Amino acid sequence: MTEREKMLAGELYDCGDRELLDRWHRAKNLVRDYNQTDSDNLAEKDRILGELLGGRGDNLWITAPFYVDYGNNIYFGNNCEVNMNCTFLDDNRIVIGDNALIAPNVQIYTAFHPTDARDRFGEAREDGSFAFCKTQTAPVVIGDNVWIGGGAIIMPGVTIGDNVVIGAGSVVTRDIPSDTIAYGSPCRVIRENRQRS
Repeated sequence: MTEREKMLAGELYDCGDRELLDRWHRAKNLVRDYNQTDSDNLAEKDRILGELLGGRGDNLWITAPFYVDYGNNIYFGNNCEVNMNCTFLDDNRIVIGDNALIAPNVQIYTAFHPTDARDRFGEAREDGSFAFCKTQTAPVVIGDNVWIGGGAIIMPGVTIGDNVVIGAGSVVTRDIPSDTIAYGSPCRVIRENRQRS
């Protein structure tokens, strides 16, 4: 099993693996180019997103700056908007449905580390240094018609259902069911979000 396969399976993996580092550097270069592209150069931004992302539907708008780990583990549906200064640590899949609104400064994490430092770093090398820390992942899934408020943090393994509003500044540590409004730290369901028929 490759380190990438371990990463996507949620097993402990080595971030310093050559294949992963090559993809990480490629994504950082593409994101740098995206963030430095003139705001009105839509064709170039579209080209970069085509190389960067794992998949996307129609009408995706991402306001720079935007930050990712690998990029190719991020999938968007149709009619999605990501506002400025968002960070997606896509060490596992981040799947976002149709009609998503993601406000500024939102952070979506799929990576986490063992709580025991010995498991994170292993044994020290002869020179006293350590290898890259060991990491695990869990995917994040966001349904259709979701609005995530500014500064929210979505933690690894979270699924957010359809027609959900996540309040600004929330830390989402567990699944949020469809048709709800949720906020807080930790985020919790406050009330139903009734949709007009």
